Amino acid sequence: MFGFHKTQMVTADEALRGRPGQMPVPAEHAVLHSPLRPPYPDGAQVAEFALGCFWGAERIFWQTPGVITTAVGYEGGFTPNPTYEEVCSGRTGHSEAVRVVFDPAKISYGQLLRVFWEAHDPTQGMRQGNDRGTQYRSAIFYATPQQQAEAQESLKAYQKRLGDAGFGEITTEISPASEFYFAEDYHQQYLYKVPGGYCPDHGTGVSCPIGVVRASGPAGPISADS
Repeated sequence: MFGFHKTQMVTADEALRGRPGQMPVPAEHAVLHSPLRPPYPDGAQVAEFALGCFWGAERIFWQTPGVITTAVGYEGGFTPNPTYEEVCSGRTGHSEAVRVVFDPAKISYGQLLRVFWEAHDPTQGMRQGNDRGTQYRSAIFYATPQQQAEAQESLKAYQKRLGDAGFGEITTEISPASEFYFAEDYHQQYLYKVPGGYCPDHGTGVSCPIGVVRASGPAGPISADS
């Protein structure tokens, strides 16, 4: 695409066509020994985030107590079942995303939001540090109205903290969860398989307030079909 820039979102008409077949992934998490794909344990809930390179992001979440399993994939774009190379081209519209399956009796969605905010710089737009492109944008993909409300409240609270510390406006998109396409086998738990692999720290050093307002209503299990 002549004149195409990887920091500009592709349109649905411009996106690569993709393929019908799903990416094969391991049945079991390499660290937690839990299933990568559904079905997940009864009562488990699902959260999905994008915060730059998904290798380091996934490790942060699998090390978080109360998390049952994690997986990396592609979300928020147009191309069905994309490859990593296609996502890197900027022509699928997807972000590098992390699926976090958690036990709400052990960790809340709000606490996962705190991990998300503190693990990257959500003010950088279509990049994280030297990683540039739409795939590195910051995003929260909510599965329920309650997750949406909590995400929005946490953004407001963290924006105040960041502003007080001299940072600019948060560019994180808060969008309904769309199809989560699992990334290739070698990306799953990459930093466990390659302990010295690429893992930049893009956190701002600004703490996120825990006391965000929870949305009213029941917090039932969140299912995932992909």
